[in-house]
Amino acid sequence: MSRPNVRMLVVAAVAYVSMGALEVHAAPVQEDVTHYVTGESKYPFSPAVRAGNTVYLSGQIGGDASGLGKDFETQARMAMDNVMSAAKLAGMGPQNLTKCTVMLADMKNWDTFNKIYRSYFQPGKFPARSAFGVTGLALGAQLEVECMGYVTTPVASH
Repeated sequence: MSRPNVRMLVVAAVAYVSMGALEVHAAPVQEDVTHYVTGESKYPFSPAVRAGNTVYLSGQIGGDASGLGKDFETQARMAMDNVMSAAKLAGMGPQNLTKCTVMLADMKNWDTFNKIYRSYFQPGKFPARSAFGVTGLALGAQLEVECMGYVTTPVASH
């Protein structure tokens, strides 16, 4: 597992509205950014990126190296397994996920997805979530799930 640690200057913008005018003030903020990767990928993104204590997980579809799952339920379980694997790579468990976005190629699968999604979390400890119907997803997937979360451990220095 490669974890290049990059020091990055992030500009925090604060907007103020006074007398109808919008003023933007920028203040430099130092952040640690870590890209979690599992090896060579043919796609140009990291499964997880940590900025400070916030972790962003790339959208996960219901497939693996051998291809997409055969039906919606299989793809939904595989997508959630992939989410949990990406979270673990960044040092998180399901309890650390704070927001998930679900994209469904067919909203008729919403109830089925909810049953599967529920099984990955403790009762009453669900992340905030949005779900959208979309007209197409990468590689012809039937769904994609992306999440954000947090970690409390310091970033390892390199």
